[in-house]
Amino acid sequence: MKNAIVETALKTVQLEAKSIADLAAFLDASFVEAIELLNNCKGRLVFSGIGKSALIAQKIVATLNSTGTPSLFMHAADAIHGDLGTVQNDDIVLIISKSGESPEIKALVPYIKNFGNKLVAIVGNTSSYLANESDYILNTTISSEACPNNLAPTSSTTAQLVMGDVIAVCLMQLKGFTSADFGKYHPGGNLGKRLFLKVADLTNKDLKPTVASHTPLKNVILEITKNRLGIAVVINEHKIVGVITDGDLRRMLEKTVNIENITAAEIMSHTPHLIDYQTLAAEAIDKMKQHEISHLIVTKEGSYYGILHIHELIKEGLI
Repeated sequence: MKNAIVETALKTVQLEAKSIADLAAFLDASFVEAIELLNNCKGRLVFSGIGKSALIAQKIVATLNSTGTPSLFMHAADAIHGDLGTVQNDDIVLIISKSGESPEIKALVPYIKNFGNKLVAIVGNTSSYLANESDYILNTTISSEACPNNLAPTSSTTAQLVMGDVIAVCLMQLKGFTSADFGKYHPGGNLGKRLFLKVADLTNKDLKPTVASHTPLKNVILEITKNRLGIAVVINEHKIVGVITDGDLRRMLEKTVNIENITAAEIMSHTPHLIDYQTLAAEAIDKMKQHEISHLIVTKEGSYYGILHIHELIKEGLI
């Protein structure tokens, strides 16, 4: 029984993977023309479909809206009962269908053509009614469904979904859509924080552990302990010259017996890791990972601004 389950699962994965791989053969000159049409659209992309294809259409619409291409979903069955009013003059209509022969699709297409809107078919049958009536075709033909009866939409909806992602990514590239643009549409949750939250937002400016290069070791320890950040910045004449961490203290104690006359200059690191207060928190995370550290010295216009501790990033759910 277990072997049969694994065998079925593997076959499903393989068939659906093939449905995706086969799309590569359809990315030809007509595909490019269709993408250019969508990129130059002055209105919105209106997606429609029936059944499982309608669900795929809704996901594609969500992806496009979040990546800078205004889109909306119009159910094929509801369209001829009033929802056609959502289609405006400059909109492009994209209808998703495996067969291209569904009664609801056949009823909808003539109205779209009468409106004068461009029609793009995302279709798995290039000889179908939908394909023949469309201005452009995005081919999602598959060899077979993963369903053992070759009936339930499985491989076909996977191919449709991937074609939707292909459209979205191509349009992002053509529009020069950046991570900053992406952040405008995703202000909430951890993703929004990673795209908008800056180092200054996580830095406590009131906690600025500071010592001078001539500060005795005892005072260095007191300064580090008082601020509970595990770090002290060494400042000489308003200039950052080094940093001392808990780790530096432990390593010094392992090597030195007589610590009475030791000063900050003798144990500090001369290459502190700095970051500007306007830097995105996500970049701070990358820098901490790169150097395997838990603190960054925050600067503003080159001056000491505060300390960013990894705990602040954890509390915000960024790590």
